[in-house]
Amino acid sequence: MNTTAIPTVQSDGFFSWFHALTGKERRTFWSCKIGYALDAMDTQFLSFVIPTLIATWGLSKGDAGLIGTVTLLTSAAGGWIAGILSDRIGRVKTLQLTILWFAFFTVLCGLAQNFNQLLLARGLMGFGMGGEWTAGAILIGEVIRAKDRGKAVGMVQAGWAIGWGVSALLYALMFSLLPAEWAWRSLFLLGILPALFVIFIRRFVDEPEVFVAQQKQQKQQEAEGAERAKFTEIFSPKMLSTTLRAVLLTTGAQGGYYAITTWLPTFLKTERHLTVLGTGGYLAMVIVGSYVGYIVSAFLTDYLGRKKNFILFATGSLCIALAYTRLPVTDNVMLFLGFPLGFFVSGVFSGMGAFLTELFPTRIRGSGQGFSYNMGRAVGSLFPLLIGLASQKMALGEAIGIFAATAYGVMILAALTLPETRGKQLES
Repeated sequence: MNTTAIPTVQSDGFFSWFHALTGKERRTFWSCKIGYALDAMDTQFLSFVIPTLIATWGLSKGDAGLIGTVTLLTSAAGGWIAGILSDRIGRVKTLQLTILWFAFFTVLCGLAQNFNQLLLARGLMGFGMGGEWTAGAILIGEVIRAKDRGKAVGMVQAGWAIGWGVSALLYALMFSLLPAEWAWRSLFLLGILPALFVIFIRRFVDEPEVFVAQQKQQKQQEAEGAERAKFTEIFSPKMLSTTLRAVLLTTGAQGGYYAITTWLPTFLKTERHLTVLGTGGYLAMVIVGSYVGYIVSAFLTDYLGRKKNFILFATGSLCIALAYTRLPVTDNVMLFLGFPLGFFVSGVFSGMGAFLTELFPTRIRGSGQGFSYNMGRAVGSLFPLLIGLASQKMALGEAIGIFAATAYGVMILAALTLPETRGKQLES
């Protein structure tokens, strides 16, 4: 496999790489970015309606937490399955299926009549949520040229912050127009909108050339008696070390993210008695910080390299967690800390899609990328539970700091041991 040198400066502007894209590449870029935004929109609806469900259905905080945990676990399973599927039927077809899947089950969430029905619908929605990330990351990673892959995949990932913002706006709109008992249902019913986007994908987005070439080569080899590539190849002696280290990398990123975003609001409200946390201004600062973090990290992952960028943002995330839990934070300080919080904990993911795309060969890329990212999601989802248990014997802020430090420490160590893949050409 060949590698190419990466120019450190784009002579005609930061976005010259986008102007150089072909029509096919641009359609793929926007399809994946919009797909991520719609995925985030449907996913984030739950966080806004939980207080209403607690008030109208009498749900406990434990019930609400269970819905969140089940969603994360099913999304991890869905992401791996989608990765395997994308190696079999194609990246584009898998992307379409996952979008239709999470849109359909988001609508069912809005029709649920009790907790058990909502738990089931939300759990099934998680399969599509995780699967869409995998299919989209592989698709955009294979379409974009090597020297611009980090920027393109990172900016696609930034679509998540856009979808988060859209869900907040729709929440404000629905709850201002309708009674609460109908507003939360209408919010989930709007989750059908992503299904319409599949029409565009079917018409304008093609499979990556590197994947098409691999499929032709594989069929020829099968005709000559060779075995078809199996998803279990990611656990073969040749690939096992890479797979396990990639899992550690994603576990660190997601474990740290869930540790901070799940428990910081509770810590700040119950132990620091801060009130700005519940305001739209604070949420806006976090969302804007997230989007800027995605964009900056997208450029830095091509400029600095994948490994250095991971280490930089993991260190920043750890520092912001310690600042929240150790420093005397006032309402005003916390409002402005929302920006670096979103910047670092979201930006750390920006280079993940490109890096995982480059780690695995085309024939098992979906399986490898799907397993690595989503196994990290599954293990990382346990961090909020572990912090909750640990906080029974120590201060909540101390528990958050310990687990965040552990998570980002693991991520840094994994990044140091994995190969640098910046500029790597994908084999056909």
